This record gives sequence, structure tokens and C-alpha cells, in this order.
Amino acid sequence: MKKPPSQEPEEQLTVTPPKTWAAGVPAVTHALEYSLDETSVRRTGVTLLSINQVGGIDCPGCAWADPSPGHRHLNEYCENGAKHINDEATTRRITADFFRRYPVSELSRRSDLWLNQQGRLTEPMIKRPNSDHYEPISWHDAIGLLADELKALDSADEAVFYTSGRVSNEAAFVLQLFARAFGTNNLPDCSNLCHESSGFALHETLGTGKGTVSLEDIHHADLIFLVGQNPGTNHPRQLSALEQAKLNGARIIAVNTLPEAGLLRFKNPQKARGVIGRGVQIADLFLHIRSGGDLALFQGVNRLLLEAEDARPGTVLDQDFIRANTSGFEEFDQHARTIAWDDILTATGLTREEIENVRDEVLRSERVIVCWAMGVTQQRHGVPTIREIVNFLLLRGNLGKAGAGVCPVRGHSNVQGDRTMGVWEQMPDSFLDALRDEFGFEPPRAHGLDAVNSIKAMREGRIKVFLGVAGNFVRAAPDSEITEDAMRQCGITAHISTKLNRSHTVCGRTALILPTLGRTEVDVQATGKQFVTVENSMSEVHSSHGRLEPASKVLLSEVAILCRLADRTLDGRTAIPWGEFEADYGTIRDRISHVVPGLQHFNRRVARPGGIRLPNPVNEGVYPTPVGKALFTCNAWEMPQVPEGHLLLQTLRSHDQWNTIPYTENDRYRGIHGSRQVVLVSPQDVSRFGLSQGQRVDLVSVWNGTERRAKDFEVVPYPTTPGCAAAYYPETNVLLPLDSVAESSNQPTAKSIVVRLEPRTGDAV
Repeated sequence: MKKPPSQEPEEQLTVTPPKTWAAGVPAVTHALEYSLDETSVRRTGVTLLSINQVGGIDCPGCAWADPSPGHRHLNEYCENGAKHINDEATTRRITADFFRRYPVSELSRRSDLWLNQQGRLTEPMIKRPNSDHYEPISWHDAIGLLADELKALDSADEAVFYTSGRVSNEAAFVLQLFARAFGTNNLPDCSNLCHESSGFALHETLGTGKGTVSLEDIHHADLIFLVGQNPGTNHPRQLSALEQAKLNGARIIAVNTLPEAGLLRFKNPQKARGVIGRGVQIADLFLHIRSGGDLALFQGVNRLLLEAEDARPGTVLDQDFIRANTSGFEEFDQHARTIAWDDILTATGLTREEIENVRDEVLRSERVIVCWAMGVTQQRHGVPTIREIVNFLLLRGNLGKAGAGVCPVRGHSNVQGDRTMGVWEQMPDSFLDALRDEFGFEPPRAHGLDAVNSIKAMREGRIKVFLGVAGNFVRAAPDSEITEDAMRQCGITAHISTKLNRSHTVCGRTALILPTLGRTEVDVQATGKQFVTVENSMSEVHSSHGRLEPASKVLLSEVAILCRLADRTLDGRTAIPWGEFEADYGTIRDRISHVVPGLQHFNRRVARPGGIRLPNPVNEGVYPTPVGKALFTCNAWEMPQVPEGHLLLQTLRSHDQWNTIPYTENDRYRGIHGSRQVVLVSPQDVSRFGLSQGQRVDLVSVWNGTERRAKDFEVVPYPTTPGCAAAYYPETNVLLPLDSVAESSNQPTAKSIVVRLEPRTGDAV
């Protein structure tokens, strides 16, 4: 293991052709290289042999489902999962000496990469008002200070409690219970930033905000759509499921602005054909769509299906399913035929023949699944797009049956579990009633603040206390300069974290760093070793058991920190047994079993290998909408409007990145090495704008007459859809206006930022 770097790496961009396949032996090599650079051979062996195994550590990387017990490979992880788990398991440490050496003003100028490379946080730290340094503070004093700040508020709604999907179900349940017992529903979470549009659209049309498919459904589908997602980087184990589907005869349609390697071909490093063979082709059709064109694509396909039914009545649509299980078909039928083909082709950038090919694939398929991710949700019309996807599936009865359904692919390991546990600013009265009946207090009913509205409230001085549990809020949020200025308006900012990140350098008048155990580490409380639980994208809840010694003897678990904070803040105002919860997480699960539907007898059932599959009413033929049926919807045609001389920019992750944290300066699959300050532009647009490869430009977005600027990016010609461009986040979050959000869901629109490329002064045009 190398020492953490004291200097930033020098950026020197080299560009190679993008890869046409994903994984294979290089994935194994890179995973081991990174792991062994972070920690020892022994610790690497412990983490990799226990990750995603029954009784082992749930991968903190993504939320893709595990095969059933008995069908898991000995190495049930991907390259990025291996890198992420050993990034947490690193033996690098940050002590008080580090904070004496580096003032906050200097840390704020360091890159996300450098901050992460310094290692694990080991003791509580405080930055006091007018100080430029963090200094040590005891747990008793840190928790007491934060509790006193909370108790001094004029209203509980002057506090915000944020969490990311890294936290466990137990910690998430305790967090929301504490916030509501304190008196607020201000519970923003990372889902506000990634899949909120999915939840809104699915709740409206199906009566449930979750996906309906299982891993077995993926394996046995006839046709799978991958829309606006990049599984090769963001959830690589999905490629194994898609490989199995292809071997079972499935066809796959990829819809993306970029020719991502994982969507083209997969070489499974656990199988001979992935090591010495050509692997498996993933996409049978690859639609290089214009960003934001997915709504128009499904409108076109739906219109073609309706017209095919006209030509062959009773042979195309599932009329029995539509009559028995849906409402609103007649209105949808009339509306769908009004969408003009010129508009569909303009929005998608596709030809009518390409869309007709999609129709033909659908007509040959009895079981269809649509998977999507943030390429769909992070659009202004993300909610209508997902509603149109539901329309598409309803037409041929592709819901509530094996091998078919909706599959929003979550990118964070327990973001879905957070929501199940009640971390949402808009939880329904049924959940709040259950809390009241179980714990004997009246939860607040007024909806709280989501992520975007929390930033606005902080900016206006209406939020005095910000508590972040896991995550890196200022780098995940849009409009970076405004977000950071807003955070600095708080009286106190506190972060429960495992590693250093940018959010620790953006401080309220007082700032606390509360270091916590990671998921990889043994968690011992008063009653002995504890385990936690998580929920994956397919509604499976299972246990996770830490295996490594903690990074520091003084670390507390997230549950312990939250329970102690709640106890000292509420000061006996409720009968909630915070001390019992800290001592024995099983007591938390006992109470969850009385509050959360589907988790009855939680402790007993989660002990079974494979855990618990939460019920989804759609799979039982039940649609808990106001009319008791699935709803067809009428969605107006819409596409992002781009003025002449501008491009439509999407933000994205590199392959060597986990959420906001880059692990290296490289993006191996896209052929980018040595720098993240790049903008990917189609060769046609490079020529059209008179640019050249390697030219330095500023990216400038305009919103309501105000410019936002990301400085000094190098132009890289790349086979993206003409008119579209791409660049890495969080570096380009500065370009995304806080008010540019999806309809209904209020989710930032990071996949449709209108920008111009402005050559740097002194650079050749």
C-alpha cells in the first residue's frame, strides 16, 4: 500500500479509441491493482471473498440484485465493486495531525480525488467559528454541541436531515424516527437527485414507486430495453444477468446517446468465453438517440402498436388485460395518434425505419422488460417519459407476469431501502400513522424539504442545522456555487462520514466531522456483534456482516451516533428506547416489523439465506391507484430546445468513479486517460463549431439570463449523437441551475444542460 499523496496528480490527457467491450481480464487486473494499492493482500482477500455472499458484506457499490443462495459465484462482484469495497477498507488514516497540517481553506482547493485518497477518518473533529482548522473533540462534546444547536432552534423545520443510500436500513429508520420525533419531515435523500422521477411516475400509474421485476425475470425475458443507462460502469453485475438472458434467447435494445462498451459486448471474466473468447454481444439494436428523446421514442412505438392493432384487430394489443386491469385507454388511444411523426423524428434523431424495427422486435416478444436509469429521470420531462414507458408495457400486458415489467436500476446500494424505511419528505399518512401507533407520538404531517428545496431554504437563511449521514451533499447537488454558499449560511453543519470529501470543506459557522464505521467493519455493541440490512433494486432485503477490524478504536456506528444524538436532543420527550436500539439492532428490526408492510417478523425472516423479497402489489394483479387499476396517461410531446450554436450536455461518471468520488483520472472504456477536464463532442459538431481535438474551452450554460461557467476543458471528438455532448460530474454540476428540475418530481435535470463551448482566451479557434 502506498502512502496518501501530498500533491495533486499532474493532469496530462491522452485519448485512445473507446472500447467496444466491457470487463474481461483487464477488469480483474484493474480491480486488484486498485485494491492492493489501498490495503493489504490479506484484507483484500477478506473483502473480496465475502462480498455479496450469504453472511458476508453487501457490496456498497450499487443496488443490483444477487443470484439466489447456491447460485452465486465465489467471486460475486464486479471491478467497480471490488474497488469500492477496498476503497473503504483502505489502511490509510486521517488523524488530528492531518487537520493541523491542512487548513480548511487549503482543503477546499483540493480535488475530490485527492481528498478521497487521504484515507479513513478516525476521530471526531470540530471547526469552530472564525477558525480555519478542524481540531479534535470528544464524542460526548460533539454530540452534546449538535444536540444543543437543535434544541435552540425556534422550529424543528429549521433543521435538515440528509442521507445517502450507503446507510443501512437500521440507521435510516432511526434517522427518520429521530427527525419526526423532533418535529420535522425535512428528510432529503440522494433519491431526490437520481430516481425521484421514477417514484413519482410509477406511483401515479401503478400505485407503487418500485420496480416490479426480479433477477429471474431478467433471465427469462424475450426482449429487454436498456434506456439511458450504462451498466458497464454504473452497475456492471447487470451485465452477467443480461448475458444469461441472451443465452436464454432474449433480444436487447440499447437506447443511449453514447456507444457505451458494456452495451456492446460483455466478456465475463468468470467464464472461459469471457477470457479467451469474444464474449457475448449485448445490444441487438443500438439506438443512438438524441438526449431527451426517450419520451418521443416510446410515443412513436406506441403509435405504431396501435396502428398494427388497427390492421390486425385482436392480435397485437392484450385487450383482455387492458379491460381487466387498466383505466384511461380510450383517451390515451386518441391522444397517441395526435403525436406528429416529424416531431418524433426530430426529438429522437432516429429514422422512422429504426423505430419500426423496434416495433417489430416488440411484436415478436411475449415478455418485455424496460430498464432505465438517470438518462431518463434527469430530464425535465422525466416523469412523462416513464409514464409513457408504462403505457408501452400496458398495451401488451407486460406487467404482473413473469419475464416482464418495469425496472428502474438504482445506482446506490440502499437508496431504495432508505425510502422503505421512511426517509422521504412526503411519506404517506399510512406510514406516519404506523409510527404514531408504534411509538406513541404524533409525527408531523406537513411535507418537508427535498434536496433542491433544502438548498433554497439554506440560501434564504431558513435552515440553521444541516446533518448529513453518509454521502457528499455539496458535490451531489446541482448549481455548485449556489449550493456551497447556501451551506455556509447554516449555523452548524455536521457530517457522519467514513472518508474525507468536499462537503467537509464547505462549513457552516461551526462544522463537525463525525467518523463512523464502514459496512466492511465489525460492529460490536453492548449485546455483541451486530449486522445490518439493505434493500436492492429488486426489493430484496438481506443482511450485511462486517468482517474487518474498525479503522479506529473510537469510531461509532451510524446507529450509535444517531441514537445518542436523538437521546440527548429529545431529552425524554418520547418513550423511544434509543439506548436499547444502540445496544441491539435486532430491537430496531422488531419495531420496523410493526411499521413497514412486508417486513413482519423481520429478524426471523432476514436470517434466512437470501433474506426477504418485499411484495409488490402489481405482481399480484393489484394496482393501488385511486381507481384500483393501472392508469394509461396522455403525455404531451416534449424535447429540450437548443439555440443555434449550443449543445445539449449530459453529466456522467467515468469508469473509475463511484458516485461523486473519482478513483483515478482515467475512464478506460471511453479511452480517456490522465484528465477529467474533458468534454466529449461528436466529430460533426467539432467541425461545425470550428473546434479541434485538445482545444481548451469553457463550458457556459445560461439560465434566465445568468451564465454559469465550468472552466478549462479539453475537446475530445467522440461518437456521441450530434447536437449532444458529455462531461464528468461533479466537475460540471456548476453548470446545472438549481431551478432546472423535472416536472412533478423536482429532480435536477443533469442530462439536459444547454451549453456553448467558448474557446479559452489565447487558444486557437
